Amino acid sequence: MARTKTPKRPKRPKNPTGEMSLVEHLQELRHRVIISLAAIVVGTIIGFIWYQAAPPRMMPLGEIIRGPYCNLPDDLRADFTGDGECRLLATSPFEMFMLRLKVGALAGLVLASPVWLMQIWNFITPGLHKNERRYTFTFVAVAVVLFVAGALLAYFVLDKGLYVLMTMGNEFQVAALTGGEYYNFLLALVVIFGVSFELPLIIVMLNLIGILRYEHVKEKRRLITVLIFIFAAVMTPGQDPFSMVALAISITLLVELAFQFCRWNDRKNHRQRPEWMDLDDEQASGPIAAPTPVGGSSAIGTDAIERPAPIQEASPRRNIASQRGFAGGTDFGDVL
Repeated sequence: MARTKTPKRPKRPKNPTGEMSLVEHLQELRHRVIISLAAIVVGTIIGFIWYQAAPPRMMPLGEIIRGPYCNLPDDLRADFTGDGECRLLATSPFEMFMLRLKVGALAGLVLASPVWLMQIWNFITPGLHKNERRYTFTFVAVAVVLFVAGALLAYFVLDKGLYVLMTMGNEFQVAALTGGEYYNFLLALVVIFGVSFELPLIIVMLNLIGILRYEHVKEKRRLITVLIFIFAAVMTPGQDPFSMVALAISITLLVELAFQFCRWNDRKNHRQRPEWMDLDDEQASGPIAAPTPVGGSSAIGTDAIERPAPIQEASPRRNIASQRGFAGGTDFGDVL
């Protein structure tokens, strides 16, 4: 018996221009989202296992997270086990499970970042030009590096800032932090540092597209520095001086590097400050011409206007007859 060959599915034609209909855009978006979510789920499972069981030559994720708290002196931490082991306090039955799940989800998001960033990249690039694709990939890579650098700095300054906070009034109380409180504090610090480190990248992007120039900011460095320190003082979750100064100095240095890039890029593209921006209002507007006299008034022609003929009123008899004829109760001969 001869085997029937199944017809092959036609290959999808290539689309070099990147043009797609709305339905194709939605299908492409669904495909990218499914792949990203699957990668995040796999990363979350790995992070959930890594929280307690680490690969060889690596520390468990839970040990890494509680490191700044365990680095505090023994007299600043409450001893719940009696053997001097560093432990965080749990006050509800599901707190330890939820803490482990949150840490695993955060680790999964970080571990799966190359996958979902690549999916975003593949979804955006069909509608961009070749040079725009190169810049987009560069900006995404730099954004990831800056966020990771800010998160690492937040982790290393946490033990110093935590020591300052825990030594305030330690004569009367001892620190007994719960896992949820400590994790929320660490997460807030990491996110604030990571997002704040993206500010120089935004400045560079605004300069490349021509909105921000070096001439606009070179005389406002002192004001910008003061605003950065105010931002750091308000946004740091613990308001300790060590974390505030570390965040403010780091952002100031990165912003200064971004300004120097703007200066170099403006010189490269021969961007100069317009001359009218250095003039006052009278010089920028130019000389004002003398007023011109107003000419005399001219007479308007008076042509004869024909008046419409007056409308003659109908005779009372005709009106009455028409009313009767409209009513339909009399003879129409009277109307004629």
